[in-house]
Amino acid sequence: MANEHVILMPGGPVADAVLADVAVRVSTLRAKGKAVGLGTILVGDDAPSASYVAKKHKTSEAHGIDSHHIHLPATATAVEIHAAVARFNEDPAVDGYLVQTPLPDREMEGAVLEAIDPDKDADGMHPMNIGRLAHGIDGPVPCTPAGIVAMLQHYDIPVEGRHVVVVGRGPTLGRPLSLLLSLKRPGGNAAVTTVHTGVPNIADYTRQADVLIGAAGVPGIIQPDMVKPGAVVINGGLSFRGKKEKPIVMPDVDEACEDVAGWITPRLGGVGVTTVAMLLQNTVMLAEQRAGG
Repeated sequence: MANEHVILMPGGPVADAVLADVAVRVSTLRAKGKAVGLGTILVGDDAPSASYVAKKHKTSEAHGIDSHHIHLPATATAVEIHAAVARFNEDPAVDGYLVQTPLPDREMEGAVLEAIDPDKDADGMHPMNIGRLAHGIDGPVPCTPAGIVAMLQHYDIPVEGRHVVVVGRGPTLGRPLSLLLSLKRPGGNAAVTTVHTGVPNIADYTRQADVLIGAAGVPGIIQPDMVKPGAVVINGGLSFRGKKEKPIVMPDVDEACEDVAGWITPRLGGVGVTTVAMLLQNTVMLAEQRAGG
C-alpha cells in the first residue's frame, strides 16, 4: 500500500529559487560592465555527458551568462586536453569552467582536474577547493552536494544535531557532501555517518538515519527495509544501464522506499535539476570575486 502521507521533494522549485538569485547577480554585474562567462570542455561524444553540457549552456544563456565551449574528439591526447584547460585558465571572458567527466581515458582525470585554475573551478572539485571546504573557507562547493543542502534548506528540513547517513564516499558526491553536512554552517552541523559498499550490514546504519542520502551510484542500494519510518530520503546517486545511445537512469533509492519515508525525492526531477543551478551559482560567485565584490 502506498504511503499517502509521504511528502515529495522535487528539485525544480529549489533550482528556480537559486537561478532567480543568479539572474539578479548577473544583471548587477552587467550593470557594472562585467559579463559572466561559463566554460565547458567536452572530450568525446558520450551521450549523457553531451546532454549535461547542452543543459548547462541552455540554462546559462537563459539567465544572462555567456557560454564558452571546447569540444575535443575522444582521441584527444593529454597534451591537447591540457592545452584546452590552459586556454580557459588564461581567458578573461571565462569566470568559471569545468571539464566534463568521465573522460574517455579516466586515468587522465586527476591530472586534468589539478590543472584547472582553482579560482575558475566552477565544479568546486579542485583539490584546493576541497581543502577550502574542509577548513570552512569560502570557495566554490561541489555542485550536487550543494544542491542537496539547498534542497534540505528549501523544504525547511532541520539538519543541525540530527543523524544523517550518507551511503557513498565518492569524490564528487559522498565525500564532499559528508563534509558539508558536518560543518558548522547553514544547512550543516549534523552528526554524519558515511557508509559504502565496503561496509557490511549497511542497513544497521541506515535504519538509524533521520536523513538518509543515496550517493553510491549503485542501483537500488537503498531498499525500503533499510529506511527508518518517517525518515527524509534523498536520492543523489545515479547510474546508467542499457544502450549507450539511450541510457536508462537508475537511482540508488528504490522507488518502494516511498512507502516508508516521511519525505522523499522523486525518481525523476529530484536532485539532478539542482546541480546545474549550483554550477551557475558557483560561476557568478567566481565572477563577483574577479570583479572585486
